[in-house]
Formats: sequence, structure tokens, C-alpha cells
Amino acid sequence: MTDQTITSVSRESRIFKPSAEFKNQANLGSFESYRRLYSESVNAPDKFWDKQAKKFLSWRKPFSSVLKWKAPHAKWFSGGQLNVAENCVDRHLGTARANKAAIIFEGEPGDTRTITYKQLHREVCQFAHVLESLGLKKGDRAAIYMPMIPEAAVAMLACARIGAIHTVIFGGFSSEAIKDRVNDCQAKLIITADGGWRRGKVIELKSNVDRAITGTPTVQSVVVFKRTGSPVTMTPGRDLWWHDLVAGASTTHKAKAFESETPLFILYTSGSTGKPKGVLHTSAGYLLGTAITSHYVFDLKETDVYWCTADIGWITGHSYVVYGPLSNGATVLMYEGAPNQPEPDRFWQIIDKHSVSIFYTAPTAIRAFMRWGDEYVKKHSLASLRLLGSVGEPINPEAWMWYHNLIGKKRCPIVDTWWQTETGAIMVTPIPGVTPTKPGSCTLPFFGVVPKVLDEHGNEVPKNAGGKLFLTQPWPSMLRTLWNDDDRFKKQYWNEIPGLYFCGDGARKDKDGYLWVVGRIDDVLNVSGHRIGTAEIESALVSHPAVAEAAAVGRPDELKGQSLVVFVTLKGTHTASEELKEALRAHVGKEIGSLAKPDQVRFAAGLPKTRSGKIMRRLLKELATSGEIKGDTSTLEDFAVISALKQDEE
Repeated sequence: MTDQTITSVSRESRIFKPSAEFKNQANLGSFESYRRLYSESVNAPDKFWDKQAKKFLSWRKPFSSVLKWKAPHAKWFSGGQLNVAENCVDRHLGTARANKAAIIFEGEPGDTRTITYKQLHREVCQFAHVLESLGLKKGDRAAIYMPMIPEAAVAMLACARIGAIHTVIFGGFSSEAIKDRVNDCQAKLIITADGGWRRGKVIELKSNVDRAITGTPTVQSVVVFKRTGSPVTMTPGRDLWWHDLVAGASTTHKAKAFESETPLFILYTSGSTGKPKGVLHTSAGYLLGTAITSHYVFDLKETDVYWCTADIGWITGHSYVVYGPLSNGATVLMYEGAPNQPEPDRFWQIIDKHSVSIFYTAPTAIRAFMRWGDEYVKKHSLASLRLLGSVGEPINPEAWMWYHNLIGKKRCPIVDTWWQTETGAIMVTPIPGVTPTKPGSCTLPFFGVVPKVLDEHGNEVPKNAGGKLFLTQPWPSMLRTLWNDDDRFKKQYWNEIPGLYFCGDGARKDKDGYLWVVGRIDDVLNVSGHRIGTAEIESALVSHPAVAEAAAVGRPDELKGQSLVVFVTLKGTHTASEELKEALRAHVGKEIGSLAKPDQVRFAAGLPKTRSGKIMRRLLKELATSGEIKGDTSTLEDFAVISALKQDEE
């Protein structure tokens, strides 16, 4: 059998200790407290989660058992009943939070709205009545395809309030993607808008729904929110305006209590092949996972203005725009548009304008800001910031340091969080004020999480050796299954080593037990018998002063197994040349070792990305291998990028 150990080669020695100032006010004030709570969470999980569920959630009926576990199926908090929307909205009404801002919204054109918890409650109640009047009941599915506006959160919470299952479809998806998802879960209803703003243009959401609906027999009604005022076709009897429906709806609604394991939502995540997977999350365990992580990881305070830049269509938008922060009674900022509209300093302008104190974004965005230039950041004070976060993929040390120095002014802790659509909530993360951080490491596991880095035989690999990442204990916010496909659920996540959850990521642990995720296993290259994570090669390239962003892919090679092709975007002040290609190859050799030297360096004006900012390496791989792109491009944000890459090839 071939050795399947992943060669992990990057080494990072810088350590940043929490400041005394942050530590003194932190929700979890000491490393000893973390150690004690973590130890209880993994050694006496029933006792630990019993306490946390009572502390963080409002129950209508107490639960009788904490966990029933028969791998791979979990039932958390059996016998208990609650309502998720009540936990996010109603329970704040009798407190000082009733008149506090729940959502501060800024549209891309510059329009703003502030919605208090009392107002949010009224809107959720009205929309819950609307959904019931359209025949939606417990267990029915509703698809939500909307821009980043408060009504998207209202629609989610109204579904949760009546026990309907929502599936949010990202507003950048095509009509084909809508059709596939709606048909897979047999949604009765689609909630959409006439359009949304993105880079100064209207994204036509309603017309995408119209195209999809010709092939979705289960859809009975389409509710349309008027956002842009652009003309749309309304089919009588099927299409209904949101404002007409809520106009006559009651502003009070008695929320029903539902069992802990009542399905809350299905979220489709791309399969590497074939149809998307519908990840199913249920109510109590998921909500507890998002609530407790929001409290400790973001160190939430009553005075914070918290901004997670993720779209509502991704798991980060579900967990850390809606359910986690609102269940904590936080003030959440929502921004509709692009970070560079009208100029590349829009995010920094928003932070100063709304006094944002917690900022949670993706490494892809951070690298884009770096590429656009420091001058856009330096125009703004950013004095309100006290905590920064990173999510979505491993952050390379160069981007981490830029974020720390330029955005955080060297005083804001950075929480680099590792988790997945499937885990529901943050799994591995620094706790601010507690955990010393290392650029590029997501550090230590959160409560109840037991990550292990194992080889092909299920043995733990030595410190600093790479392997596959597994989770060895169940946790409350874990996915319960894949919608209508339990066999695929078992095969995909629980088959690699029976009884253990396989994350699909490669990782290593260093001498301090810190976790370094090197990227998806399917982004691991086999070069001359060495398995190397693409994230490490990309990180090495980005550490070169000329490089803004990089993507590494493998193409078949008779001699080496795979040869390494890298696509590189340069910073504005640098130009492409043969000398620079050689310099970059040498730089990777110096940073990682000659085994990781790219065989081919290709310069690109831009890299193909999804609207959430993830690089679509699959498309680059096709391009590197055959010169053609035949795969699914429905999630690609900018098709011009692909045309430019193809021209460069010619």
C-alpha cells in the first residue's frame, strides 16, 4: 500500500499572546478556565452540555436525555421542546434588548435601516402568518432565494417559527441550480425578491426563479419582495407581493414548541461530482452550537456592533449572521453588496460609519484587500474594531499578518475559525483573550470537539506530520443526515474509519497541539510520491512580495504522478515576465523545498471564484489539463476571468 501521509512543510514560529486589556474583559478570562471547561466537555459531555443547554437556550419543555448516540446518528436533548425563532427574537422582548438594534442594514446604493428586536418580532410574526395562509405547515419546505437584506433573515425565522424547513439558495446561483435544489427537497414555496444590488448592477432574482419554475412541479406560490423596483413578470394566482401579503397580517403570532430534533433547515453544499448534497440540521443542538460559539469566540457584549460579511446563502450566514448572534441578543450588521463598490474601501467606510466592533470575513476577501492596496485602508480610522475573525478556508500567514497589522492595528485578537457546513458551528478556534495565536493556525478545539489527525490505518500521526482530519466525538450542531440520502451520508462522512467523522481535510498538529489545516484532501497533490496540500504552496507564493493571490493545481504527469501548475495574480506594481516566473519557482523551493517547485507558472489577471469568494480550483485543473472547461460553472461569479485565462493559454 502506498504511504498516504501528507507532507506538511510550512513552519510558522510567530506567537501572539492575548493582551491584558482584552483578557480582563473577555467572556472566558483565562486559559485555565478553557482547560477546565474543555476537559469536562470531552470527559463528561452529558454533564457539560446539560448545563450549556440550560444556560444558552429557552425551553418550553425540559429535555429528558442529553444524547442518544448510535453512530452515525445522534439525537440531542430528547424529550425537550423549544422554538428557534422564540430563542432568537421573543425572549429578548421582556428585557432591555427590546428596543436595541437587532439588525443594522446597509444596501449597496447606500440606503440604511435599523430594525430593533421589537420590530423584528413584529415582522417575523406577520410573515409567519403569511406562510401559514399559503398552506405551509410543520415539515414543509420553503426555498429562500434573496439578496442580503433583512427580509432574508425574517423569512428564515418565520419558517423556524412555524416548523417549516427552509432551504436558502445563494442569490448568485443560476436558475438551473435553483431547480435542482427545489426539486431535491420538493419545496412548496419560493421566497424571492425582484432583484438585489451587486457591483452597481441589479441581479435579477425573480427572472431566475421564473426560468427555474418551469421545471419545479411542487412549487405552489412565489412570494416576491420589492427591493430594486425593477420590472418583473407576476403570474396571477402563483406570484404574490410580500408587501401586499403582510399588509393585513397580525403582528402577534403564538409560536408553537417543537421537539429538539425537529428539522430546521436543509443547506445544499456542492458535491465534487454529481448533484449537490442537502445537509440537514435540526433545532436544539444546532442552535446551542451557534449560540455558545457566538458568545465565547466573538466575545459578544451588549454594546457590540457585529459584522459577519458572509452571505445568508452559506452556512456562515445561517450560523453567524442569523441564529448565533440573534440568540445572544447581538446587534448584527448586514451589507447587501460588493466590498469594492463604488471603491475598494467600502468595507472600511462601513466599519467607521456604523462603529463596527467585531469583523468576521474570509481569507479570500483579505487577500483581495491586500491586492487593492493599503492606501484604501489608511483613509479610515477603524478605531471601533476590537476583534477580527477569519472563516471559509485556511488563512495564509502573510494575509494573517496584514489583517493583524493594518486592520487590527496590532491590538485586535484574530479568531481564525475552522468548521464546515456539516459541523453547523465553529469547531476549532482561538478563544480571544485566552489562546495565544499563531498566524495560519486555527489553534485549539472548541468545547466538546475532539479532532485527531490520522493516517490511512487510523493511527495518530506524529507531531508536525500531516494526515487526515477526523472528529471522534459527537457534538450538538452536527449534521443529522443528507436529505433523502442517508446512504450517501454514511458513505461520505463515516466510512473512512468506521465510527469517526471524516472532515475531508488534511491537517497536522504542532508540538503545542495546535491544529494547522492544509486544505481539502481533494486539493492534495501527489508529486513524486509526496502528498502536498495546495494551501501550503499557495501560501508560499503569496509570501513573495510580487504576488497578491495564487492557486495551485495538479495535472497528470507520467513521471511524477502529478505535475504542479500554479496560477498567480500579481500586485498592481509588478509585471509578468519569464524572470519573475523563475523567481517564483525558486521562492517556493526555498520556502517549502524543491519537491514543491511548480512545473509551470501562469500569470492571471484574476482567478475564477464563486460569489462567496472561494477559488474554483476544479476549473483551473481542467484548464491546466486539457485547455478546456467542461464542468459546472453555475456558481462562477465572473465569466470574463475564464475567457481571459483561455486567451492567455492561446
